[in-house]
Amino acid sequence: MTSVVVVDDQTLVRQGIRSLLEIAEIDVIGEADDGRVALDVISSTDPDVVLLDLRMPGYDGIWTLDRLREQDIAVPVLVLTTFDDDALVLAALRAGARGYLLKDVTLEQLTHAVRTLADGGTLIAPSITDRLLRAIRSGPSSPGAEVSRAQDLTDRELEVLRLMAEGFSNRRISEALFLAEGTVKNHVSSILLKFGARDRTNAVLRALHEGVLR
Repeated sequence: MTSVVVVDDQTLVRQGIRSLLEIAEIDVIGEADDGRVALDVISSTDPDVVLLDLRMPGYDGIWTLDRLREQDIAVPVLVLTTFDDDALVLAALRAGARGYLLKDVTLEQLTHAVRTLADGGTLIAPSITDRLLRAIRSGPSSPGAEVSRAQDLTDRELEVLRLMAEGFSNRRISEALFLAEGTVKNHVSSILLKFGARDRTNAVLRALHEGVLR
């Protein structure tokens, strides 16, 4: 059974999420009301996925993501929040979030996202993808940013990239394309390098921005 830790400063919200996930046979093995408590809970329970609110008093979601990365805690984090402004979305993804959903999602959408992240994939709510891409297009390039070599992608890398965009994990890509998982990992590494991307989510966003994916 997939296990999660829920991090949200509102007790009623945590209880509601717990009740809903239990209906879907997803096990809530821990809760926290801020980032500092969350680090202890995550370390002691080792969940498959963390559901993380961003706006919390004290130690907020971005602080939590930064500390998880600094401490090399590689748990997939699904942001679940009411806030969808461009800057906050980008900050969460840059800090290492693997998924981003708004709290108005259905139970089916939430459980699909949890299982996608637990399986190694990524998932961003379609309702905020366009806003995110506009932010990337309008934002200034960072000094020293790598130049994309998307035009150098091989046909196989394009196949892998399309499945990455659908949230497939390396294992599921290997099954879909009849490749060894190690081969898929090599293709993913090459895709990240050619896009100058730090992670899979960033590579997919760059591919959308550059028109490689439609």
